[in-house]
Amino acid sequence: MKKTDKNKLKEFIRVDHAGERGAIKIYEGQLLALNTFVKDDNLKKKIEEMKIHEKEHCDYFENEIKKRNIKPTKFLHLWDMLGVGLGFGSAILGKKAAMLCTASVEEVIDKHYSDQIKELKNDEKKLKDKIIKFREDELHHKDIAYQEGATKEGVYLILDKIIKTGSRIAINISEKI
Repeated sequence: MKKTDKNKLKEFIRVDHAGERGAIKIYEGQLLALNTFVKDDNLKKKIEEMKIHEKEHCDYFENEIKKRNIKPTKFLHLWDMLGVGLGFGSAILGKKAAMLCTASVEEVIDKHYSDQIKELKNDEKKLKDKIIKFREDELHHKDIAYQEGATKEGVYLILDKIIKTGSRIAINISEKI
């Protein structure tokens, strides 16, 4: 039976932990804006629902980090601050920008999780099954974002590229450091 490369496995868990925690921070930033400057109870409810999934995902990877004695990324606190800032800033720009933030991040995560699913072997079936489930949740979040008005038209295309580039950079760094 083929086994999953242990170094890759550590990278997967480290980066997935950071990513799920980052998603929570983005939603926290959006909720901060929605609770202080932008009043949109419908959007607030949608974000709170998506945040619940991210918390479940983060808790799972938090447990995996502890159980497997893997060090979290050294950039965790920086990602926290940037996540809150991205969430807050996108919500201040309006509903389309806030929902585009979710869609853009989830599109990067879709590819990221798909790549991991392909690399995980049978010795990590439980982890693989969790990542498959989490990927489905993320795709659902992306669908919600587009239903709620996310768009890549006009200036939003630039915002999409900035968010995706930042997400990919954070993934690459968090895998290694």
